[in-house]
Amino acid sequence: MKRLLWFLIAGGSGFLIDAGITLALIEWTPAGPYIARAIAIFAAMGFTWFVNRNYTFGRSSHSLTIEGIRYWTVGITAALVNYVVYSVLLYRAPVLQPLAAIVFASLAGMAYSFFGYSRFVFRR
Repeated sequence: MKRLLWFLIAGGSGFLIDAGITLALIEWTPAGPYIARAIAIFAAMGFTWFVNRNYTFGRSSHSLTIEGIRYWTVGITAALVNYVVYSVLLYRAPVLQPLAAIVFASLAGMAYSFFGYSRFVFRR
């Protein structure tokens, strides 16, 4: 239960970083919602690695390099799931606000990443 709570804290914080950067870039730069989201996902992923490694799952038995490669592999594929869901929602429902699409896409990515991190990256 503690692991799930920390994962939700990491993910919730990552979501705030993701949404905040996405919306800030859309508002204050010429980046559109797609470019802004790609940048934001990577910023959020760096933060969640730190929290998941230090609080949620603990360090793995692998070297930092191997752990990092595995984390980013799961993270990038989760980000792709997240981004595809986000893009499809915006494309298929153009009246949908980007923030609503981020919520639904993040839930899909969260489910994928929890199982990937717990079973592939931080498994001991």
